[in-house]
Amino acid sequence: MRVLGIDPGLRNLGWGIIESEGSRLSHVANGTCHSEGAGLPERLMSLHTQLTAILTLYRPDCSAVEQTFVNKDGAGTLKLGQARGIALLAPAQFGIEVGEYAPNTVKKTVVGVGHASKDQVAHMVKMQLPGAVLDSADAADALAVAICHAHHAMSLQRVARAALA
Repeated sequence: MRVLGIDPGLRNLGWGIIESEGSRLSHVANGTCHSEGAGLPERLMSLHTQLTAILTLYRPDCSAVEQTFVNKDGAGTLKLGQARGIALLAPAQFGIEVGEYAPNTVKKTVVGVGHASKDQVAHMVKMQLPGAVLDSADAADALAVAICHAHHAMSLQRVARAALA
């Protein structure tokens, strides 16, 4: 199963793709989409265009997006929500299932602690995906989202098999 993980952001949208075969994970690619343009519509279109190119090139089977948290700046939260909308829309346009995970769930799955630092997340991503060269902290977070989704999908498959037995 090829999984696309997305860490949404309006300026920098991290993405990472892994292969999951049972409990084995391997790194495929990762990067950061940088929004371009003066206004919000242009920046969102830029993110959509870049994410669509990634989906076309790597053909993931499923995707996962980190849920946003509400911060002190309401306007910033709304803009981040719009970037997250792009992160949900682009895979859906390809008919790809999109999972959503809270930041603490991602950290707990990858690091073992729900309030891990960005450095701890990046370190554990490198440990679980040997040889991966991380493009940015946003790409590391996106790979962590992909890892989280792969682990949760594997657990759901086990439960489904057990229910059939």
